[in-house]
Amino acid sequence: MHENLSHLLRILDSTSLVYEVIVVSDGNTDNTASEAERVGSPQVKVLAYAVNEGKGFALMHGVAEATGDLIAFIDADMELDPAGLGSFVTIQRATGCDVVVGSKRHPDSQVSYPALRRFQSWMYQQLIRILFRLDVKDTQTGLKLFRGLVLKDVIPLLAVKRFAFDLELLVVARKLGYRRIVEAPIKLDYRFETTTSPGAVYRALWDTAAIFYRLHFVRYYDRRLRELATAAPGPAQTTGTKH
Repeated sequence: MHENLSHLLRILDSTSLVYEVIVVSDGNTDNTASEAERVGSPQVKVLAYAVNEGKGFALMHGVAEATGDLIAFIDADMELDPAGLGSFVTIQRATGCDVVVGSKRHPDSQVSYPALRRFQSWMYQQLIRILFRLDVKDTQTGLKLFRGLVLKDVIPLLAVKRFAFDLELLVVARKLGYRRIVEAPIKLDYRFETTTSPGAVYRALWDTAAIFYRLHFVRYYDRRLRELATAAPGPAQTTGTKH
């Protein structure tokens, strides 16, 4: 963690960006939090809790502490090259889009990962296209940048805390009218030759089906919107299609 975080800070320092880095230790039993704190940078805030709650919960926790107009997230293992963050900000500022999504399928991406994982990813994206009509070729890559307002509006509505969090994030953003999504190239060096376990595949598919069910059958997100509007009416609830 210390080496990866130091590398990230060097990348960000080489840009003209004013930034903060929020490290979320999601119930890690190793020295992740202490290694992050050892970096000793005033730009770094470390959040840690004892029980592993999953990627979605960790991102929700981090976003709640974020203050920037633009909020990005990246996996801590740095398989994804953080140098892409600067170009993501440039893209967002040039287009005014709501979301910049790192995509393994962008023609300019440089990716190295096993053929079976590539096939599994392609099949999953075809399923997503059929179920949600989401015009994004890669929803799952762990490098994304959002306008802060988008995340503040979307995250209170989310139910998935683990395997399909990225998908639910984009599906709900689209439902709220945040449809300006731009896919951007990434550089990915996949360091493990293992394939996704059958259990992980099952849980991801289960979460995906649950999102479809909440969206189209029980209207869960509409109900959550009403609940939030009743509980805290005012400017903070700025959802809609005018963004």
